[in-house]
Amino acid sequence: MRLTTKGRFAVTAMVDLAMRGGKGPVTLAAISERQKISLSYLEQLFGKLRRNNLVESVRGPGGGYYLARAANTISAADIIQAVDEPLDATSCGGKGDCHDEMPCITHNLWMGLNEKIFDYLESVNLQQLVDGCAKHNPEAVPVMLDRMQKAQGAPV
Repeated sequence: MRLTTKGRFAVTAMVDLAMRGGKGPVTLAAISERQKISLSYLEQLFGKLRRNNLVESVRGPGGGYYLARAANTISAADIIQAVDEPLDATSCGGKGDCHDEMPCITHNLWMGLNEKIFDYLESVNLQQLVDGCAKHNPEAVPVMLDRMQKAQGAPV
């Protein structure tokens, strides 16, 4: 089982957004540039994130996106589910019809794995990811990035 680009990019973009919490709306163009994710792809992802009430948007000059609720209340599972990412190790999509319309002999193994993966992703929130990034990658701390951007005149 693999988590596709859609899920990975959505979580990455949301961590970037959370790192800039409280600094005003963040443009998708800025996230795109920092994270090297296509702007059009981010637009698709953020449409789904907005419809699932994980982000809110502000239109017009100075507009962008911000988290709809506190970073410690948004789990990695929330984000992945919002962008319709399937988290399924079974070959039947969890329906139990993987072998001649019956569950295959390893169906319960893969269903158990699905539960463990979901439980783990549900246990990790955006704030933990931001804190971990700051701990293991100090130059990613928002204050430092904001200083660099102000010096370069780049948007937040």
